[in-house]
Amino acid sequence: MNVMQPIDRIRGGVHEKEKHESGHKHVSGTAEYIDDMPEPAGTLHGYLGLSQRAHAEILSTDFEAVRASPGVVGILTADDIPGENDISPAHKHDDPVFATGKVEFHGQPIFAVIATSRDAARRAAAKVKIEYRDLPHVTDVLEAAAANYPMVIDPLKLERGDIDAGFAKSKNVVKGEMRIGGQDHFYLEGHISFAIPGEDDEVTVYASTQHPSETQHMVAQVLRVPSNAVTVNVRRMGGGFGGKETQANLFAAVAALAAKKYRRAVKVRPDRDDDMTATGKRHDFHVDYKVGFDDHGRIEAVDAVFAARCGFSADLSGPVTDRALFHADNCYFYPNVRLRSRPLKTNTVSNTAFRGFGGPQGMVGGERMIEDIAYTLGKDPLEIRKLNLYGEEGRNLTPYHQTVEDNIIGRIIEELEVSADYASRRQAVLAFNCENHVIKRGIALTPVKFGISFTKTEYNQAGALVHVYTDGSIHLNHGGTEMGQGLYTKVAQVLADEFQVDLDRIKVTATSTGKVPNTSATAASSGSDLNGMAAANAAQQIKARLVRFAAERYSISEADVGFEPNVVRIGSERVTFADFIKSAYAARVQLSAAGFYKTPKIHWDRSEGRGRPFYYYAYGASCSEVSVDTLTGEYQVDRTDIIHDAGKSLNPALDLGQVEGAFVQGMGWLTTEELWWDAKGRLRTHAPSTYKIPLASDRPRVFNVRLAEWSVNREETIRRSKAVGEPPFMLGISVLEAISMAAASVADYRIPPRIDTPATPERVLMAIEHLRAAAASRVEANA
Repeated sequence: MNVMQPIDRIRGGVHEKEKHESGHKHVSGTAEYIDDMPEPAGTLHGYLGLSQRAHAEILSTDFEAVRASPGVVGILTADDIPGENDISPAHKHDDPVFATGKVEFHGQPIFAVIATSRDAARRAAAKVKIEYRDLPHVTDVLEAAAANYPMVIDPLKLERGDIDAGFAKSKNVVKGEMRIGGQDHFYLEGHISFAIPGEDDEVTVYASTQHPSETQHMVAQVLRVPSNAVTVNVRRMGGGFGGKETQANLFAAVAALAAKKYRRAVKVRPDRDDDMTATGKRHDFHVDYKVGFDDHGRIEAVDAVFAARCGFSADLSGPVTDRALFHADNCYFYPNVRLRSRPLKTNTVSNTAFRGFGGPQGMVGGERMIEDIAYTLGKDPLEIRKLNLYGEEGRNLTPYHQTVEDNIIGRIIEELEVSADYASRRQAVLAFNCENHVIKRGIALTPVKFGISFTKTEYNQAGALVHVYTDGSIHLNHGGTEMGQGLYTKVAQVLADEFQVDLDRIKVTATSTGKVPNTSATAASSGSDLNGMAAANAAQQIKARLVRFAAERYSISEADVGFEPNVVRIGSERVTFADFIKSAYAARVQLSAAGFYKTPKIHWDRSEGRGRPFYYYAYGASCSEVSVDTLTGEYQVDRTDIIHDAGKSLNPALDLGQVEGAFVQGMGWLTTEELWWDAKGRLRTHAPSTYKIPLASDRPRVFNVRLAEWSVNREETIRRSKAVGEPPFMLGISVLEAISMAAASVADYRIPPRIDTPATPERVLMAIEHLRAAAASRVEANA
């Protein structure tokens, strides 16, 4: 055996700033996405035919011109589905692949054209002649409530304390309402699926999906085949943000259906316009609230109803609206509280998962109440925030009866106040606003507390498959999907750390239902937590076998065998990892393992509104300063400072990137990204020309972001890290609150500005004019 001298550390282990495993491919354009895959000879292309009505009966359908169009091979309708015409993730049988008899939103798929080219299929689909009988429709959540539209799923109520006694005790009571807009995912890679038929009942689907196992099950359900006949592969996505958790199922099902019918490979990829029209988005909410508080601003009671535009089917609206209630408290203790959801049906595309999964909407509602208290009392909103934080004895129980045990938000706020120089900058903003009548400034420091785990307990599990080959290289496969967030890199770092080998020994291969079955979606910020633990478990199984082998072979105790950087210590000797693996193989030691992990401690009773739905919380805070032109409502973000809690970060470089990106995306949701339906129920913001995501020029002029490096997760997560995908999204709330302060300055900060989101320049201008008028009326009344 080769005896090696010890070295200090491996290259690319956990807690190191390691580059994204595909970063160089992303910037060079060599990363392979589904549309880059070589197409087998004879590949066909599908395109969806979408409804041109928001709600209507289908009286007749004429496909004659479609069939006569050049390149058309066939047309698929519900009649061609051998299995179930349903892809409902909520299993409510309310989400058909193709509409039959009636359409319930503008853009609902009715059929698919299969042709020799995508262009031919797209052109042919437009030639269909459909006769409709229009039915009444609603696209707005308040219209749906007024029209007695049903709820798509049973609502949730969270209640604790005595709500009536709380309001009776309150010296001040404020009522209000707020509209919180939705958001399109606007991933760089749109929806796409590529299906290749196999022998017998088999089909392989390459899908841009965050939930390969669910896509597998939905395809199997549509084809009426067992799940073992369907293999779903995902190497990478060009962005997901939740939009590919359930919405990918439609395209995978159509591609697989066509592939099996025509016995040829089939690809389905919509245009951006049709992608945005036919697929779900972030839920927009209407929040109706009542808050009671004392003269200092301490909250005594909260009563709020969160109504959501859910669309025509349930999709994930149940858990999304549940999570909105879970986060309506944000970092604040409500002594007496009642929170209710209203997941309302509308004649729009079914809304779905989006980064934060309802949590951001709940948190914005909670922050609006804090803002109302502050401006009603004429105080700094940060003073009200700190006064109501969880943390004191008897003030740590959430509305869903989970105790906040790991609270570090006080320290984060304190550090950010100092590093961002909040107090002196706020005084400077107040002074500036006294002297300037056109440009007004605002500054806000807002906290975040976000619960980590799937609220559906069974989803909190993961599997991984690890092979160690005889040359010492290692193959890793797990159930998580890579959508640019760096999950593959992080889990590979965990595996490198377990075996104590350099990161370049690890190869992570495409996520596949044929390798790791029954996986959960890569969502709820759980990718690293779940899959990292599963990979570590697989490595530990293999290591245990190797330790037993070495102890028996060399007649030493198992305690005298250890894994050190790129070597294995056997007694007083050290052997290269590769040589040790060769000897283990020769001794017929199994060098492969399937790992598994399930999150401990969590439980949830929805009917009672009680439990511990979250394993732990991630925290953060942001301080933003803005300048607003009161003549136009236009604004810019001058500076943002962020401290975010990632626990003991697995990869600080990737985590910082997640925080920066999430903040900008959250800021875009709250400021520029507006969804608008016309009177006919048509989405008119369905392209980059009409839907405004943040540009590079919209970023904060000064942008200071750092992790709370002292934080260590008190729970036994993977290497004591914390999830970082969703929590920083809500840091963007500081921009909205800063805009509100700038607007409130025209009324001497004594009238709540109450700007709905997105806070477009038009809305900001209208709020400023309203505040000016209200301030003038108040002066008149006091004269």
